[in-house]
Amino acid sequence: MSIVIVGGGQAAGQAAASLRQEGYQGRIVVVGEEPHVPYQRPPLSKQYLAGEYGLERVYLRPAKFYESKNVQVRCGVRVQSIDAKAQTIACSDGQELAYDKLLLATGARPRRLDAPGSQLPGVYYLRTVADVDAIKRDFQPGRRIAIVGGGYIGLEVAAVAVQMGLRATILEMAPRILPRVAMPAMSAFYHALHAGEGVAIRTDARVQAFAGGDRLTAVVLADGEQLQADLAVVGVGILPNVELAEAAGLECDDGIMVNEHARTSDPHIYAAGDCTNHPNPLLGRRLRLESVPNAMEQSRVAAANMAGKPKEYAAMPWFWSDQYDLKLQMVGFPAEGDVCVMRGDPAARQFASFYVREGVLVAADAVNSAREFMAARQLVGKPVDPARLEDSGTEMKTIVRMAAGL
Repeated sequence: MSIVIVGGGQAAGQAAASLRQEGYQGRIVVVGEEPHVPYQRPPLSKQYLAGEYGLERVYLRPAKFYESKNVQVRCGVRVQSIDAKAQTIACSDGQELAYDKLLLATGARPRRLDAPGSQLPGVYYLRTVADVDAIKRDFQPGRRIAIVGGGYIGLEVAAVAVQMGLRATILEMAPRILPRVAMPAMSAFYHALHAGEGVAIRTDARVQAFAGGDRLTAVVLADGEQLQADLAVVGVGILPNVELAEAAGLECDDGIMVNEHARTSDPHIYAAGDCTNHPNPLLGRRLRLESVPNAMEQSRVAAANMAGKPKEYAAMPWFWSDQYDLKLQMVGFPAEGDVCVMRGDPAARQFASFYVREGVLVAADAVNSAREFMAARQLVGKPVDPARLEDSGTEMKTIVRMAAGL
């Protein structure tokens, strides 16, 4: 039996490891178009960009791991097509690989800005090791960096930039930063945090074009203003890589459609990670997540099912972001709450916000508050007393026990 995994990110690497953990003894081939074994993406915009991590620390597992587990990793090879009927894939090196089961862990790519000058040298996107290597060459103290997009990637890049002596400006087209993922109070906290570190933040700022001759010299806004810039990093979202799946006839709709077993509309093909659209029984709806925990857990589920051990994916979404000396951890979707209570003190840069709907905890944000976050992961979906959550005198473990009826 042969299992082929397409991709070079965390979902691909975890799936290969999980297949062996599940006792699968057959052939495993991982095919990735980048010249690296599967690696982690979160450090790219933080420790790797800052030069704190070398490439080896970014790898999910060292190359020797795959050798020890008899997993063949084919780097620098692009999968060009899938023949679902013949159960084969065609690769860019001219080889054809047969599979009994196929896992698509094709991930996502940055959403590109369709603006004049966007191809100028000095305009960057951040998704791969190669992207960051190019950005790092331009990361010189005193240079002016424009960061287009005030989401997590943009804020993380801004934090690294100012700590390395660059002059950073964030350009966000919405009225506030973190518009898609955070409530207004959390957006305001992070706005103040970055402003205090010297980052200039421009909201309601729409980029019209990038200006320059041989390379970028300015970012042109919709009102005609030209913001001088030596480099720009664009972070305005990602798009799932579904082209292979669509061409193979698989069902796709804002991602590759999978069921609770991570199986696609073809019984021999599975998918995991940022490229998928999956059902979440805890939320009662389908969704596509851009999340490392989702990629890791969904790939474990896919591996178990491919190995013949039925398993369903049912996890509450959670995320994190590191900026300066703060760790933000989130579970659930705050916008779904109708009551918000806070525990701790934002002025002390250590607090948690809990979001409740009809007496049930639906989400939480925690800044430098690991205890509150871990408790919130256990409490989501359970009845809670907002007053107790707000009261720092009531231990979180007590609230967890009460919610469990203990």
